[in-house]
Amino acid sequence: MTDPIVIIGATGVTGAALAHKLAGRGHALHLIGRDSHSVGALAGALNASHATADMFDETAIMDAVAAAGPRIGGLAYCVGSILLKPLKRTTADDFASCFALNVTGAARAIAAAEAGLRASPGAGIVLFSSVAAGAGFVNHSVIGPAKAAVEGLALALAAELAPQVRVNCIAPSLTKTRMAAQLTSNETMAKALAAQHPLGRLGEADDLAALAAFLLSDEAGWITGQIIGVDGGRGSLRSKG
Repeated sequence: MTDPIVIIGATGVTGAALAHKLAGRGHALHLIGRDSHSVGALAGALNASHATADMFDETAIMDAVAAAGPRIGGLAYCVGSILLKPLKRTTADDFASCFALNVTGAARAIAAAEAGLRASPGAGIVLFSSVAAGAGFVNHSVIGPAKAAVEGLALALAAELAPQVRVNCIAPSLTKTRMAAQLTSNETMAKALAAQHPLGRLGEADDLAALAAFLLSDEAGWITGQIIGVDGGRGSLRSKG
């Protein structure tokens, strides 16, 4: 694919895994990250173009996406957050910032890329939700609704951008990323959480990147408007224990 795939949040664990996977398959890439040094280093290693943007800055988002060029072969929004608090400790700012990062940032990035995506036959978009969007977990009153909104955004845009652009959403369970380190860095806690998954382990970035790469490929050319769990079975099954 000659038209670049834009990866936003490229220096996160999942975004970087996806970038490496796509580069290995010969895709042109345009990487966007918050830290100029990190995204520049990754882009240099993968022979990709890059730009820097904070996802709370709409102008920066638009400029960073525009730097990809007039045609965009796909877009993955690999930006997210994990804010875990009991409701009584949450603030209005918690909800506003979480929604802004997970939902509004994705929407503005896609709006900036829309013309370029429509100009590239077979273009696809991948967003990331969470198993918590469809299942209730304690202390998820902020992130759960935000991720549910990501799923709603994916479905709305799949309808709006069809037939030129496909939009799908991946809903992972707990994955070994920097964001989840508060839960996974403790070995005892990590083992207990892994046991809650029917497949008996936590997710890896490559688990998510594998599906994202497929959804961005021509092989997924008749798939749109789908919320797909990459969750070790946690979203729909109960472990034997």
